[in-house]
Amino acid sequence: MAQSTLIIYTDGASRGNPGPGGYGAILKWGATEKELSRGYRLTTNNRMELMAVIAALEALTKDNLQVSIYSDSQYVVKAVKEGWLKKWMATDFKGGKKNKDLWKRFYTLSQKHRIQFIWVKGHADNPYNNRCDELATAAADGRSLSVDEGYESEQYGI
Repeated sequence: MAQSTLIIYTDGASRGNPGPGGYGAILKWGATEKELSRGYRLTTNNRMELMAVIAALEALTKDNLQVSIYSDSQYVVKAVKEGWLKKWMATDFKGGKKNKDLWKRFYTLSQKHRIQFIWVKGHADNPYNNRCDELATAAADGRSLSVDEGYESEQYGI
């Protein structure tokens, strides 16, 4: 029987907020698993939580998939499940809502799939969430960190 739902686990980390950060994601399709991670020289925890989701969705090569995303980020899960993102999009993020660049990227990607978010307790007994945390923190602590252009341009006008 064919696998019907793509499972994605995500986590983000920041050493300081702002500070060096990273994300980790695991994509599971049946018995196949793929890990993703990347580190940034200056960013925030919320940006990395959201980047983990974006990176996972950007890695997909097919559209119209049923996707279950497991995240320990209340910020990400509630923004989608409680309709905050729809309001932010409708008002063009009026009132200084943060991470507009990433939320717009996520929104565009989310229109290609049928996505369900599931909140999981962080640093608990979920081995996939724990592995994503390891990937995210290792990426944040790594060398050759990328530039989070959205964050740095917003903060420093570059």
